[in-house]
Amino acid sequence: MISFNRRRFLSLSAGATFAAATAPRLYAGVPNRPPLRSHQSFTFVFITDTHLQPELNGAEGCREAFLKARQFPADFAIHGGDHVFDALGVNANRATMLADLYKRTANDLRLPVYNTMGNHDCFGIYKESGAQPTDPFYGKKYFQDNFGQTYYSFDHKGVHFVILDSIGITEDRSYEGRVDAEQFNWLSRDLAAQPVGTPIIVSTHIPIMNAIDYASVPLNKMKHHSLSVINAADILELFDHYNVIGVFQGHTHVVERVEWHGVPYITGGSVCGNWWHGTRYGTPEGFMVVKVEKGKVIPHYESYGFHTIDPRNT
Repeated sequence: MISFNRRRFLSLSAGATFAAATAPRLYAGVPNRPPLRSHQSFTFVFITDTHLQPELNGAEGCREAFLKARQFPADFAIHGGDHVFDALGVNANRATMLADLYKRTANDLRLPVYNTMGNHDCFGIYKESGAQPTDPFYGKKYFQDNFGQTYYSFDHKGVHFVILDSIGITEDRSYEGRVDAEQFNWLSRDLAAQPVGTPIIVSTHIPIMNAIDYASVPLNKMKHHSLSVINAADILELFDHYNVIGVFQGHTHVVERVEWHGVPYITGGSVCGNWWHGTRYGTPEGFMVVKVEKGKVIPHYESYGFHTIDPRNT
């Protein structure tokens, strides 16, 4: 289990770098990327894992987070996934109610929002939902109907943003972290189409690289590879050829920064903390404010003062 004290948490949110004991090997063969193209400076908000629900004051907590987030001079927000809790294992009426409640609550943010799909944003995957694969909202169709495309890209002030779909739905009606072949081919073409040296920022729900894999349930004891993207090696190799200046991740509800080949992989905590039960491995409920300046991302983590009615801090 990861255990963060307050001082350690603040150092992470200020941008401390995770370094393995084998650091010399970790950084062997760092790619020689082209010089960065210039871009304008700006700020965006990275909000992830809202897990909106009417229970445990979850909807009110989201509203409080959105009201605070809009106080920052941000150009837009990226949602890192898991908008609601939960579409995986509930019936269509409950899933529809959650999506409608989220969209009403999100009006308080008053920022353009680019949405990333999370595992809990897929409808009816678990058999206990009673849903069938033939249902009109089944799986990722629920996200598409409520929040938009599952993967796409956009440009802002000279920076290219990529929003990935990292949710692989398994044959036994569960999920794993995966970027499928069709999307990987799209990603390869999308990055190749950018002018040489373009700074690139990526959002993914399930992390491409993190440290919590080593601190929780061992992956070889999990039925599915669900804490990180199983084919991350292919993505990491692709990123070596481009000026990726930051990858923002959700899913684990902690604040982390891991660097690989000079690229920071930043896990952005969560609005809901420990699923509305307090802190998650010492990370309080919150979101990230990210300044993009001179080819670098400078994030800091903002808590918003939520008080759980059922504390179960980890």
